[in-house]
Amino acid sequence: MSLRLDDIKRPVAKEMEEFEPKFRASMKTRVLLLDKIMDYIVKRKGKQMRPLFVFLSAGACGKITDSTFRGASLIELLHTATLVHDDVVDDSNYRRGFFSVNALWKNKIAVLVGDFLLSRGMALSLDNKDFDLLSIVNTAVQQMSEGELLQMEKARHLDISEEIYYEVIRQKTASLIASCCAVGARSSGANGSTVQTMQKFGEHVGMAFQIKDDLFDYGEEEIGKPVGIDIKEKKMTLPLIYSLSKASWLEKRRIIGIVKNDSENSKKVKEVISFVKNSGGIEYARQAMERYYQMALEQLKPLPESEYKTSLGHLVRFTIERKN
Repeated sequence: MSLRLDDIKRPVAKEMEEFEPKFRASMKTRVLLLDKIMDYIVKRKGKQMRPLFVFLSAGACGKITDSTFRGASLIELLHTATLVHDDVVDDSNYRRGFFSVNALWKNKIAVLVGDFLLSRGMALSLDNKDFDLLSIVNTAVQQMSEGELLQMEKARHLDISEEIYYEVIRQKTASLIASCCAVGARSSGANGSTVQTMQKFGEHVGMAFQIKDDLFDYGEEEIGKPVGIDIKEKKMTLPLIYSLSKASWLEKRRIIGIVKNDSENSKKVKEVISFVKNSGGIEYARQAMERYYQMALEQLKPLPESEYKTSLGHLVRFTIERKN
């Protein structure tokens, strides 16, 4: 059965609808230019997966409260700030098919917009005394920065071990989804051990999500990100790391040479993709993704049965079966 996001959202559809104007209100400002940019950012939002994890986690652990709405806004504000800053760091002109903030308004304004979003998120929490929520999300933003820097540091040598790879994606991707689930649980009045369980659940989902993203690079789906983009950007992902660990010294040197020096040559990139497919790298990554999926479901078991819990399970499946 193929899962539809609308069906997964059903238990919290009303809250998701209410969240939209509340989030817009949290970004309101008296500065005309800033307001224009905030409006542009809100209009190009994606699937709203992060608020969905927050609301479903809150419903599965207790009651959805005003604090849940603020927690979802806090995550969106702080995450959007990191994306705006990322586009400046990566010198990227596009995000999800739209022009990035720095492409339209230049780097200086983009950095200031990111700073504004960070401070607005903090103010939202401090004004409402949501200190525990701010603490959870602040830890995630810190880990995301550390993960990015760890990846940059290791990428120079293109010899990342599987252990380092998992550490990078745990910090860069999984920490954010973990914070969504922990914030949802905490905002519903759940106890410390349930919050921890939900944090672990989100972390496992994030790991599975990122490995799925890595697989898109090898053209395993009809749509999704452009094939070979990670190789072109010299990113060491799980299928490639595993394949290199099984290769002879000579083959390893040849493939690393292509990634280092010929990653702009699409014929050479295809060689790397074929090497990974023939070495069992795709299957290995699929099995790792499946393992994290099962570990995530395991964390949900202690929660009482509810439509929220069922939707969370479906949402995990959706993240590993998605086509883009």
